[in-house]
Amino acid sequence: MRFRRTLGYLARIAALAVATLGLGAGLAFAKDTAVVPTRVIYPGETVSADQVNVVDVTNPNLSGGYARTKEEVVGMVTKRTLLPGRTIPVASLREAFAVKRGGSVRLTFAIGNMLISASGTPLTDALVGDVIKVRNIDSGTIVSGTVMADGTVQVMAK
Repeated sequence: MRFRRTLGYLARIAALAVATLGLGAGLAFAKDTAVVPTRVIYPGETVSADQVNVVDVTNPNLSGGYARTKEEVVGMVTKRTLLPGRTIPVASLREAFAVKRGGSVRLTFAIGNMLISASGTPLTDALVGDVIKVRNIDSGTIVSGTVMADGTVQVMAK
C-alpha cells in the first residue's frame, strides 16, 4: 500500500515537472481520432465523404468501438440514426447489399463445361456470399444460390 502511494506521488511530480519546465515539448504523442457526422444521417442511407469529418478525440474516457478513419465509414449503409458531432459506432454500419429484393439478377448454373443462365428475381436483400432464394422469371421456379461479387447468383445443385 505504501509503495502505491509513493509511485502515485512520483507520477504527480513527473507530470508537474513536464508541465512547468516544458520537458514534453519535443515529444510526439499519438493522437486518437474519431469520425463524426456533419448532419443527421438516417437508417438505410449510404454514407458519403462529405457527410462526415475526422476529429481529434479529447475525452480520454470515451469507450471504444467507434470509427477512427473515413475509410471505415464511406460507402457503408447506416443501421440507425447518426447524430452530428457524435462518434459513429462501427456496429451501426453495414456493407451495401449486392442484390436487392425484387430487382433483376442473372442466375448461373455450371456443371462441367456446360453453363446455363437465366433471369431471376431475388426474394430478399443480400450481401456477397449470402445464400438466397431467387424466382426464375421464365419458369417461376424458386431456386437457392450464392450471391457473387459481380451481382450474379450461382445456383446450387439439388
